Amino acid sequence: MTRRELALVTGVAGFIGSTLAERLIDTGWDVLGVDCFTPYYDRSQKEANLLRLRRSCSFRFIEADLRTADLHELLGNAAVVFHQAAQPGVRLSWSEGFLDYESHNILVTQRLLEAAKRLSIRRFVYASSSSVYGNAARYPTTEMDLPQPHSPYGVTKLAGEQLCSLYAANWAVPTVSLRYFSVYGPRQRPDMAMHRLLQSVITGASFPLYGSGNQVRDFTYVDDVVAANIKAATSEIGPGTVINVGGGGSISLSQLIELIQEIAGRPVMIDAQPEQQGDVERTGGAIDAAFATLGWRPEVDLKTGLSLQLDWHRLAERSLTG
Repeated sequence: MTRRELALVTGVAGFIGSTLAERLIDTGWDVLGVDCFTPYYDRSQKEANLLRLRRSCSFRFIEADLRTADLHELLGNAAVVFHQAAQPGVRLSWSEGFLDYESHNILVTQRLLEAAKRLSIRRFVYASSSSVYGNAARYPTTEMDLPQPHSPYGVTKLAGEQLCSLYAANWAVPTVSLRYFSVYGPRQRPDMAMHRLLQSVITGASFPLYGSGNQVRDFTYVDDVVAANIKAATSEIGPGTVINVGGGGSISLSQLIELIQEIAGRPVMIDAQPEQQGDVERTGGAIDAAFATLGWRPEVDLKTGLSLQLDWHRLAERSLTG
């Protein structure tokens, strides 16, 4: 019998981390999951994300703060590290909030890389963000375009990327950074626009629309992001590689609202709000490199993905109302 390899998944109780961990187990991996349950959103949702994982004999969970934990013990037997843990979101990354972003996003990444350089890690997959591009000079953005973050959050994700590149260049740590573009799907964080939109169409509550609605986003379904992570862990790629992981098309928020109304068969009540500092006007990533390097391209179109997430919201709402 072939020995199952061990993957370490940080931020395993989160939206992407838990979905990734489940896929890894389904495809023959053992998973060590780590999370510290930051109070960014309610712990009960994160615990719900872990329910299926906790029933698997191939999963082990450790609650630990990666800013202070013994990382050599955590990484010691791992073949691959999937570093999904981060303090998310743009709007809270300003002012005093930046301290949390600095420690969770930069310090933790540096500590993990420092531990990885002394161990036989086959791949270190870092979850970066399209936020590193900011308001770009051209679209779709490619990995060769100059990053110009428009928020402190984007700055911390770019710092993590650059740390990955430094440890790859100086210590041959086999890093790859995946720049996610607006990930959505079941279990999505409650602060994200798609989550709030779908909750609004189900419950009839108003949706706070910041700015004109002309902002353009490139949305990527969570299963496609998970597939990109696994390909990044198992493909032959050079240390320090950076790859866009996008949905392959962009849509304005106003058009997204229209599409959700069409799928749900109900209107969305709009609560117009001022534009928020740090929000970019547009995202959209070229994914040619992902196909050339990983053989990856997105498979779930936006309408299909929205329908799947809407079903998840409806099921969650029914369970709350009995």
